[in-house]
Amino acid sequence: MPEDLRNRIARFDDRVDSAFDHLRGNPVSDRVFYGASELGDFSLVWFILGALRGLRSERDWHAAVRVGVGLGVESALVNGVIKSFFRRRRPLTDGWVPTRRLRRPRTSSFPSGHATSAFSAAALLSEDDALWPLYYAIAAVVATSRVYVKMHHASDVVAGAALGALMGHTARSLFPLAPAPTVTAVSESEVPGRG
Repeated sequence: MPEDLRNRIARFDDRVDSAFDHLRGNPVSDRVFYGASELGDFSLVWFILGALRGLRSERDWHAAVRVGVGLGVESALVNGVIKSFFRRRRPLTDGWVPTRRLRRPRTSSFPSGHATSAFSAAALLSEDDALWPLYYAIAAVVATSRVYVKMHHASDVVAGAALGALMGHTARSLFPLAPAPTVTAVSESEVPGRG
């Protein structure tokens, strides 16, 4: 990577990390971001949201299964293949004491697996669902939490979010949901026993 680009990325990461220093230690933001980071572990929040969507109809069940399979493929690609090409160290935590203990992965910091799975799942869950803003809002909080808890650099999260969105939209086009059933209006004269 060119030195100039590396320096610009480092400055970006430092600015974002410094901005979070103003929030870290606040009881409310700690609760939100540590909780989001824990729920993002092993894509737990996405399996829960997928299962809840799957309860609504058979078509939604297919959407939920697609999310589960998609997250399995995403995890294998990101954690098993893509991260092996990068040896980026996770952020330094010198002098900083986390409010709560979190699992610290041993894989490369780049890209953020939480961000990748979050935006991949949000892209898959949001297809034909009125709750799509909620999915993306949760994805943003889960991804951002990784910078807040100092597990990732901001650039890891940005790259992970972009990669996850790309993977999710690619899966949507390769494995589209069946068309939604159409509802046709019935006039009173067509209802048996009326008219």
